[in-house]
Amino acid sequence: MALRAALDGVGPAVLPVRADPGAEPPLPEPVARAARDGLPDGLAVVVATSGSTGEPKHVGLTAGALRASAAATENRLGGPGRWLLTLPAEHVAGVQVVLRALLAGAEPVVQDVRDGFRPDGLARATGRLPHGARRYTSLVPTQLARVLDQGSAPLRALAGYAAVLVGGAALDPGLRSRAEEAGVRVVTTYGMSETCGGCVYDGVPLDGVRVSLEPGSGRVVLGGPVVAAGYLGAPAATAEAFGPDGFRTTDLGHVAPDGTLTVLGRADDVVNTGGEKVAPAAVERALTGVPGVRAACVVGLPDDEWGQVVAALIVLADPAGSPGPSSPAGSPGSTGPTGDPGDPGDAVLREAVHRACGRAAVPRVLHRASVVPERGIGKPDRDAVADLLARTRPAG
Repeated sequence: MALRAALDGVGPAVLPVRADPGAEPPLPEPVARAARDGLPDGLAVVVATSGSTGEPKHVGLTAGALRASAAATENRLGGPGRWLLTLPAEHVAGVQVVLRALLAGAEPVVQDVRDGFRPDGLARATGRLPHGARRYTSLVPTQLARVLDQGSAPLRALAGYAAVLVGGAALDPGLRSRAEEAGVRVVTTYGMSETCGGCVYDGVPLDGVRVSLEPGSGRVVLGGPVVAAGYLGAPAATAEAFGPDGFRTTDLGHVAPDGTLTVLGRADDVVNTGGEKVAPAAVERALTGVPGVRAACVVGLPDDEWGQVVAALIVLADPAGSPGPSSPAGSPGSTGPTGDPGDPGDAVLREAVHRACGRAAVPRVLHRASVVPERGIGKPDRDAVADLLARTRPAG
């Protein structure tokens, strides 16, 4: 296998790409330029970022960093096991599942998700794992939600795993509670391509990983042996993001006295309303903590008076009929605008945010939808949400 050869230093670095029956895709120019100029020592894998913070970059991961990440994960989870791959292998989370499986002694069982993830497929793929083996898999929140919604055989299969890593996007407390009540052993992960994927599990850094906050900005900085060598063919971007303390993320965070990290969301996503800064992730946690709310995505919309206003798209746990309209803050009698008896109503939602996050964080725009738009492997598409909320926002 190419990945094994690259890890052992006897083969070229691997650039995972989406499976395509057509012609071999051309080598991206930054990677081709780096190949001409000389690759970093020990380079094993090149992973393209999602491009959520600009143009996609090509991250160079060394064999040492990948092995350190896999070993730390195995140690944290309690030992080696057999892995099920449910994620596209061109993303770092998918690469890591393959890597962990190989280093544990066996290739992963693969669920074919080229036409989309299906819970029944997870159940069938789980059946191909050796009976009695310790099982691990990695999902994004959307996949977890689909398994819980379907229940039956897929849920029974997932409850049989020793650990289900959930990352790629924030996992709201309500979804985690549903999973744990169903017997699923959830472990939330935080990390990115530049850190060989998840390197903070349930808020606690993996062995050898350092977490700090950049003075002044409050940005999360991740250090240790899992950090990438840099961006191929992009020396300026590498110098800006990588330093002696590690990788400077685009996320804001809070580190508790015991070292536990809470991610507050991307710095670029912070809503500045009337001079107050609001972290969307905190508002989303408050909203999804309300019974009847399955998912939420919070963005800032431009406003002549406030600069920006907090706006939220919510998905009800069991929506009845079509999504309801937006409603401005202060709407009298706004208790269940969809007519759905399971809808907690705008007043309840706003009060929950007020209690958890303060007055400035209370959404002035609320809109119900059937789903949160996504991109990549389950990340909320905040640009699409902002566009939807701007178009549906009430006048005045």
